[in-house]
Amino acid sequence: MLIVTALGGNALLRRGEPMTAEHQRANVRLAARALAELILAGHSLVITHGNGPQVGLLALQAAAPNGGSFPLDVLGAETEGMIGYMIEQELGNILKHNPLATLLTLVRVDEHDPAFLHPTKFIGPIYDAATARQLAKERGWRVAPDGESWRRVVASPRPLAIMEAKVISLLVSHRVTVICAGGGGIPVIERRDGSLAGIEAVIDKDAASALLAEQLNADMLLLLTDVDAVYLDYGTPKARALGCIAPEVISDQQFPAGSMAPKVAAAVQFATRMGRPSGIGRLEDAGAIARAEKGTFFDPQLDSKKL
Repeated sequence: MLIVTALGGNALLRRGEPMTAEHQRANVRLAARALAELILAGHSLVITHGNGPQVGLLALQAAAPNGGSFPLDVLGAETEGMIGYMIEQELGNILKHNPLATLLTLVRVDEHDPAFLHPTKFIGPIYDAATARQLAKERGWRVAPDGESWRRVVASPRPLAIMEAKVISLLVSHRVTVICAGGGGIPVIERRDGSLAGIEAVIDKDAASALLAEQLNADMLLLLTDVDAVYLDYGTPKARALGCIAPEVISDQQFPAGSMAPKVAAAVQFATRMGRPSGIGRLEDAGAIARAEKGTFFDPQLDSKKL
């Protein structure tokens, strides 16, 4: 099977960990083991990943005195290369004879997308309220509360097309494991003359991964994170994990916009449009999720009346 696997931020930086190269490398090494299990089981993989903390850190460094000033599309390209390099190297250390490739990926968006008027995508480190407001004043940022902390927010327009989809498909046909669309890809708009230009935004990684899986005609979409499944009434005494379900029985509107909602939306979109399964669960359970043994498995063949 061809599986598009989307790695959440925990693949590179676990909650509360310092943002160091050593921590990122250690976490990528663990992620590589889980991904290698899928490849060794005979599956073809296309791997996407998050980059929120990393692109936020680069933006912070660029805003420092004499640090230069680079737009988010350029910083996104930097993180795609950096993170892709780590994943490719650690996977290669396990799968010594499997061809791997990291690909900078452009994703077309609409410059008139209403998301540009209402930025909601969190990037970068967390701050206390006073620090966040001061940074917003100094650097022209938009900031918003993220749990008990504050973070920078930017526009998250809907992805319309993965520009390198044909190249990725060609590589996959030659049994190359491709690492691409990091951080949702590099957002670009199409000018009237057909040329492309980068734009200040961050595309949701899960939405881009679902679109990529559709364009590649993938057999399955896996959204891998740091929770074992999708939960109804999460954080309450009534919380219960969802196992194998039909994609029509739940909606992303039932979940927090900043955490599980994008994953549920992506999983439902792929399963509904393609008539093929998708799954959400822990990174270390990737193989079991693909076998519908763990996590939340969206199966379009199931009775939609059952939950």
